[in-house]
Amino acid sequence: MRFHLIDRIETCAPNERITARKVTSVDETYWQHTQDGPAMPFGLALEALCQAATWLIMISTDHRLRAALLAVGEATSLRPVQPGEVLRMEARIESMNEDAAVLDGTVTVDGEKVLEVSGLLCALIDAERLDDPANTRRMAHQLQGGGPVG
Repeated sequence: MRFHLIDRIETCAPNERITARKVTSVDETYWQHTQDGPAMPFGLALEALCQAATWLIMISTDHRLRAALLAVGEATSLRPVQPGEVLRMEARIESMNEDAAVLDGTVTVDGEKVLEVSGLLCALIDAERLDDPANTRRMAHQLQGGGPVG
């Protein structure tokens, strides 16, 4: 799995919450053309939040477990995202054990909520089944501002 919708992990409190950001660009290929101009598809803003939630799970479990989305309790799009806007995703763990986690979260632009989600239900799976844990640690280090790892 690639994490193209997270540019930076800004803060992370393992087992509690994470904030991450994504700078959007008009050069990206996903924009939908609407009567008000290009807009990010709702599903991609939700995916960005889910990717932040996955990083929270991986960092909280020392990269042993990874989240696989099973269900979304409720998701509300509050306004479209335009090219050039910076998305800030905040995900919070509401409950978690070795098998599953439930998270809530928001996506904001300049402090304005653009997406609100509750009840993200995720199965927690062995991370080694999906990727080399060393690669995942290296990417986490880079996303947290640590720069390249030798």
